[in-house]
Amino acid sequence: MFELPRIEHRTVEVDGVEVFYRESIPARPDAPTLLLLHGFPSGSHQFRALLQALGGQYRLIAPDYPGFGHTSAPADFEYSFDRLADVIEGFVEAIDLRRFAMYVFDFGAPIGFRLALRHPEWIAGLVVQNGNAYEAGLSDGAKGFVALRPEQEGAEDTIRGLLTLEGTRGQYEHGVPDPSVLSPESWLLDQHFLDLPGRKEAQVALAFDYQSNVDSYPEWQRWLREYTPPTLVVWGVEDPFFTEPGAHAYLADVPDAELHLFDTGHFALETHLPEIAPLIAKFLDRL
Repeated sequence: MFELPRIEHRTVEVDGVEVFYRESIPARPDAPTLLLLHGFPSGSHQFRALLQALGGQYRLIAPDYPGFGHTSAPADFEYSFDRLADVIEGFVEAIDLRRFAMYVFDFGAPIGFRLALRHPEWIAGLVVQNGNAYEAGLSDGAKGFVALRPEQEGAEDTIRGLLTLEGTRGQYEHGVPDPSVLSPESWLLDQHFLDLPGRKEAQVALAFDYQSNVDSYPEWQRWLREYTPPTLVVWGVEDPFFTEPGAHAYLADVPDAELHLFDTGHFALETHLPEIAPLIAKFLDRL
């Protein structure tokens, strides 16, 4: 008989932040653990299909960051990538994770690499899906976005243009050969959370802080060279932000990394889950 995995939805308090997370309960108590770190402008809901696909075999844990999804942060929370990493670090400690693989996508990469630098002993392996760590992976548009500064006239308006329904939907559809495979609920749910009070202001603050990630690329690359974690790279090559050279760049620092490229855009799981999920399963089995 076919059995669906049990998925639980919980919250845990971390320094005044109520962190919402999804967790699959695998049949084996000693099953490998994969921490799923979501991207912009999404949340843990972007992993719902992956949780259903792999949750019966592996322990998958997907938190929402402050400013995203169902997580609730205090009104005076200061949004930066360092602070998001602080909260996810506290989350990992609160649920007593000791050793796990990380799935890093988009914003999940700067958060995940900050965790790796702070706690290399935690990281059993990396699944990198359009999670950039190299200047070679930045498109011209991404470079222009990263260069925006608060004092620059029109800079905030440029950022807020991405926070509209048109901007959110475009991130899903760009580079996808057949948009009929995309579920409209994905961008509609993202937009629902973006439109909550204070959420756009949080995103503006994070956008202006993105330069801190680019500045940290050399440090992340040194970590990869030093620890050479088992690494699976899956990449949508039509990503408007993070280009294909960013995927190949990982091989310079982790020569044994496994690389798979897909003819799709930024949200590769939305279009290629049937191809990507088995790759993740085989990777976790090897760990």
